[in-house]
Amino acid sequence: MQATCPQCSNKIVVDDAKVPERAFSVKCPKCQNVLRLPGKTAAASTDSTLPATTLPSAEPAMAAEEMRAQMMAQVRREMSLGEGKAGGGRALVALPDRGLAGAVALTLTRNGYTVDTLDDWEEGARLLEQGVYGLVVTARAGATTAKGESLYQRLNRLNPDSRRRLFVVLVGDEFKTGDGTQAFVTLADLVLNPRDVATADGALRNAIADRSRLWQVFLDARNRFEASAG
Repeated sequence: MQATCPQCSNKIVVDDAKVPERAFSVKCPKCQNVLRLPGKTAAASTDSTLPATTLPSAEPAMAAEEMRAQMMAQVRREMSLGEGKAGGGRALVALPDRGLAGAVALTLTRNGYTVDTLDDWEEGARLLEQGVYGLVVTARAGATTAKGESLYQRLNRLNPDSRRRLFVVLVGDEFKTGDGTQAFVTLADLVLNPRDVATADGALRNAIADRSRLWQVFLDARNRFEASAG
């Protein structure tokens, strides 16, 4: 499958063997824009005389424009977390309980995040691996990908640099909100008890501030490198 990035006109080629049945997302390696591409089912129904670059998007044009705007803001300016300030980034909420996911999304939105809630855990894992999100909220079990892993297990297999850029929030009945020891043991940045998610603004901001101080040396070095690279 081939596609052309509408942002920079870069040609993107996806191995046909790796194209899923359903619509999926891929990141342009040149400008980091996220494209929504049809899966095998939609591609098979497309007129074979059309070039692959004209395959229709699975999302309306307006949604594609919004996604591009979000991506450019997140990846180019605030990929890690807006240098420790709550808000300004893109967050993924991946929780099996939709009511709980909605409550978490409201809290993040109040703090300035652009929030996506996904039921397709495999797609969520792919987007995390591509660096689309700076913050993810999930549980240790329940959000299972096509490979039979929880999303929590999948994100812990990210390479060190990608994992370092990602702020991880775990939600579960076993947690005491804001408990640093539980967060350390579970390799998370913040843990929340479900009953506290609607009022977790302070815990979220404090955890982000703590993480920012911890990684300030890394953030400064990264910013200098990106500035020198143009």
